[in-house]
Amino acid sequence: MAVRRAYLDHNASAPLLEEARAAMLDALSVAANPSSVHSEGRAARRMLEEARASVAALVNGKPQHVVFTSGATEAAATLLSPHWTMGRAPLAFSRVYVSAADHPCVLKGGRFAPEAVVEIRVAPNGLVDLDDLKARLDAHDTSAGLALVAIHAVNNETGVIQPVEEIGRIAHASGAVVVLDAVQAAGRIPVDISKGYADYLILSSHKIGGPKGVGAIVSAADLMMPVPLIVGGGQEKGHRAGTENLAAIVGFGAAARCALAGLDRIENVATMRDRIEELVVAHVPDAVFFGRAAERVANTSFFSIPGMKAETVQIAFDLAGVALSSGSACSSGRVGPSHVLQAMGFGEDASALRVSIGPSTGEEEIGLFADALAGIARRRKGKAEAA
Repeated sequence: MAVRRAYLDHNASAPLLEEARAAMLDALSVAANPSSVHSEGRAARRMLEEARASVAALVNGKPQHVVFTSGATEAAATLLSPHWTMGRAPLAFSRVYVSAADHPCVLKGGRFAPEAVVEIRVAPNGLVDLDDLKARLDAHDTSAGLALVAIHAVNNETGVIQPVEEIGRIAHASGAVVVLDAVQAAGRIPVDISKGYADYLILSSHKIGGPKGVGAIVSAADLMMPVPLIVGGGQEKGHRAGTENLAAIVGFGAAARCALAGLDRIENVATMRDRIEELVVAHVPDAVFFGRAAERVANTSFFSIPGMKAETVQIAFDLAGVALSSGSACSSGRVGPSHVLQAMGFGEDASALRVSIGPSTGEEEIGLFADALAGIARRRKGKAEAA
């Protein structure tokens, strides 16, 4: 008999959609290189370009402005560069401005030197401090180079939605270029690059039910682009060399189509998330929730149980058959304090549990979560009474 488990860690990686799996199997039957000019190569190219159009449609972009990468980290490393070109003319960026609560692939500044990375403060509710952003950009020395603003649209730990239109307005008013990390936003809220608040978007396949190992850069235009991170052949219009991972890209395209269609059903996910939070309050009345003072995506809850370390509770959930996290899964199995909570002002040792769900989350998984939580609450109460 199979052991029942509940997977509640979609922000780390969403389960592979059956549509994506089927599309990948079809692509794996195509042996040809998409760059080959024979019939088989053209068939592979058609699959590649259909996927490109689907990824573009997810963010209302243009297919010709999509560059596939090995994931969001590579996309960030490509875009966060001091060296760009406009046509054939070189462009230099002297600073990159990031949120103190950004994902590490953005927070570390990509190819910028550490001293060129400027962190923008975050308020206790998880929102970027717009006054601090404006002040930093107003003080930017344009004679040394242009300013690049790279900020997440949705925080991967709290689920807080950033005011991207206002961020874009402030950045563009100062002449800065905006890179928006939309990894946790795509498929959970509408993302529309045509509205002009971002010049470049970063996307990841496995956050929306596609395969791991593929992501994308989507640009509002293609006149200005960073100097490539990976050079060699002329794939992806010269922006990213290397034979395209056709099966993964086709799976990404299928997941993008499902994510776009699923935006109409996102309220169902919100209802499930609210039920989870009601269970937390019922079993742990003094639980502390983070990010609820701001608008959040429907699938994410981030909370702590006073008196218990998040990693200890995470292990207890895992032993009870529930997979969730104690923050970002960005550091190869490391658990500990959350830099997001530190940025929000909750102290150097602050940590919390993240429950992140999706359209596939069902009643059985919620029941397993409730049972595990009840057991943890009983043990906590017993220790408190014995103390």
